[in-house]
Amino acid sequence: MKTVTGTLITAREVDSAERTKRLRTLAWLMDNSIPLPGGFRIGLDAIIGLVPGIGDAIGAVISAYIINEARSMGAPRSVLYRMMSNVMMETVVGAIPFAGDVFDAAYKANMRNLALLARYQLDPVGSRRGSRWFVAGFSLLLTLVVLMMIAIPVLVIYGIVQLF
Repeated sequence: MKTVTGTLITAREVDSAERTKRLRTLAWLMDNSIPLPGGFRIGLDAIIGLVPGIGDAIGAVISAYIINEARSMGAPRSVLYRMMSNVMMETVVGAIPFAGDVFDAAYKANMRNLALLARYQLDPVGSRRGSRWFVAGFSLLLTLVVLMMIAIPVLVIYGIVQLF
């Protein structure tokens, strides 16, 4: 145990603080480390994402490390699901040529995930409640998208069959 201004800090709290600092640095490198004219910043994730085919996958793997660290720091499933949805959004949209790369540079999933982790650390109950609503809404949206992906081809095939 360490003492800081008369307050006892456990080894676990020191470890958590060090991990958070390491994750903050990684998120900054991936999302904000490269300044552009006009005050906008991009990170290595936007540059890596330019590599066709594997760029977004590499970015997703690095983002998964941040999520795994949050899991090992005790973040609940609802917060982890929200973090995963940020990475999924960035990866899926980022796969669209050019427009996806612009989205990738602007969305900054790693910084969003770091903010979710920080919110959980400051208010475990409140962040869990908000994340549950998000997960429920996201699950509903995902279900609707999957149903549309099934319905549209079926309707197109049905329309083609009706022509003959």
